[in-house]
Amino acid sequence: MSTVWLIPALPLAGALLNIFFGKLIGRRAHWVAVPAVACAFLASCVAFARVWHGGSFTSSLFTWIVAGDFEASVIAYVDPLTGVMLLVVTGVGALIHLYSAGYMHDDAGYARYFAYLNLFVFSMVMLVLAGDFLVLYVFWEAVGLCSYLLIGFWYTRPAAAQAGKKAFIVNRVGDFGFGLGIMWLWTAVGALDYPTVFKSVATLAPPTATGIALLLFMGACGKSAQLPLHTWLPDAMEGPTPVSALIHAATMVTAGVYMVARSHALFERSGTALEVVAWVGVATAVFAATIGLVQTDIKRVLAYSTVSQLGYMFAAVGVGAYAAGIFHLVTHAFFKALLFLGAGSVIHGTGGEQDLRRMGGLSSRMVTTTITTTVGGLGLAGVPGLAGFFSKDEILAAVYHANRAMWALLLLGAFCTAFYTGRMLFLAFYSGPRMSKEAAHHVHESPPVMTLPLWILALLTVVTGVALGAPSDAGTRFARFLAGVFPIHEAPHGGSVAFMLMVLSVVVVAAGITLAWFMYMSTPVRPEAIGRPRTLVHAFLLNAWYVDRLYDAAIVRPLLALSGYLARAFDLGLIDGIVNGLGRAVVGWAAALRRVQTGYVVNYALTMLAGVVLFLAFLLSR
Repeated sequence: MSTVWLIPALPLAGALLNIFFGKLIGRRAHWVAVPAVACAFLASCVAFARVWHGGSFTSSLFTWIVAGDFEASVIAYVDPLTGVMLLVVTGVGALIHLYSAGYMHDDAGYARYFAYLNLFVFSMVMLVLAGDFLVLYVFWEAVGLCSYLLIGFWYTRPAAAQAGKKAFIVNRVGDFGFGLGIMWLWTAVGALDYPTVFKSVATLAPPTATGIALLLFMGACGKSAQLPLHTWLPDAMEGPTPVSALIHAATMVTAGVYMVARSHALFERSGTALEVVAWVGVATAVFAATIGLVQTDIKRVLAYSTVSQLGYMFAAVGVGAYAAGIFHLVTHAFFKALLFLGAGSVIHGTGGEQDLRRMGGLSSRMVTTTITTTVGGLGLAGVPGLAGFFSKDEILAAVYHANRAMWALLLLGAFCTAFYTGRMLFLAFYSGPRMSKEAAHHVHESPPVMTLPLWILALLTVVTGVALGAPSDAGTRFARFLAGVFPIHEAPHGGSVAFMLMVLSVVVVAAGITLAWFMYMSTPVRPEAIGRPRTLVHAFLLNAWYVDRLYDAAIVRPLLALSGYLARAFDLGLIDGIVNGLGRAVVGWAAALRRVQTGYVVNYALTMLAGVVLFLAFLLSR
């Protein structure tokens, strides 16, 4: 009997226990939530073992809808791609749950926090296990709901409440297109389950495939924070830091990449849609990387980095390098979750400080956090030997052979990535202290429950690239594992061109880190000089290209003004006017009729006589 049902059932059970018995469980909520996700990871390992040698299997979880002859069941579809995603979601999720037990231990909403976290893991697991687009859409929306709950977890803070609403609304824009795409797919193919849809793709006209694919990609842009629907993710840093690590680095934001890769047959039928995916990914990668160059909040640096790295993933799948894109998804989950948790450790150890301008000198006081976060940062920058180097290099090589302009832009993005990563590490850990003496006195290392996940993620960042991403003539080991799901379209791995690309990538990374060292380490930097716009370009990047202001001026304020006008003129003036007018007419009519009721019998008799006369007159006139 298949044990796949345990993977979503365990975190769902943990969520329900903490929802209904949270007050009773109290500070022991992690004893429910952490084992639930850890056991789900073990069940995921069992499912992964079944597809280790390729192939796939399905498992019916439960019957969902029964209406007459129509019946819809929730079918779990497990293949190598599903297996990889399950390990990432539950494995990284278990580490973040464990870390949260230390990070959130003093929070008043402790049980509620773990309930939401478990609910998110359940929703994300079901999204990955979905065997058709209908179930995919349901849990696509569910992870959006969980994101809203977790971003706005500290709902008494106005900024957190606003960030939660912003994430929810911006995602609804993308999900509107996603829903339309699924409806169009149903009308075009007559089915929504993956095997039938992908077998029927060849019968679709290319324009139809393009329309469906672009609508689906619209949903991916919202969920994965791609241009122009990226604005919610940086603001989402108002949520607890472990939430940022789980949802906005390792799992939920990668759902769009997973969906496009899963639907690659549909996108390939279009051709045009794949090119759009690639160019949007490239533009997002460079756009977000430039903004990360100047941010002063440690979490916002990582937020824009996440947007940028998701762009690399979309660029990869857009040029047909599906395995390279998914491999970067995996390595990014490790080193970016490590970076967010490292940032959370810094915030915890400095009493809630997030501003890089008031950090520095932490390397001697927070040794474990410094070492592990540095490993994560170097992995993000693409330093040779670490996971990010292999996955990013694979993407750059594939894009080079597909489109040289895209490759040049992504190489520029790699330089920016190395610079802002080095800048963040130097300002936080290795430069001189810029905090007050009182604040410096209270700096301390995080407890073992928080540092253990850091060490595990750092180890994964070190070994994953060498173990799975080393290139060969037959492709990487990771690409060969996914060969049953994706055709191997990656670029050739041998020859002088491949060597030149690798050397150039290393030079770009070294140049970015070296420039950051010269700017922030070779000479002391005054705190007030960091983040202060000195040029128009600097101000432009500090304000994130003014995209939020543009949206506010072009969309938010006009819609708010229109809504206010409609509320006053249409709702109160017309709708309420009609309703109130009808009410006044009824009252007036009743008041007029009331005068007929005089109470005198003579009047009633006279009325009856007049009626009889009129009736006889009518009969005689016929």
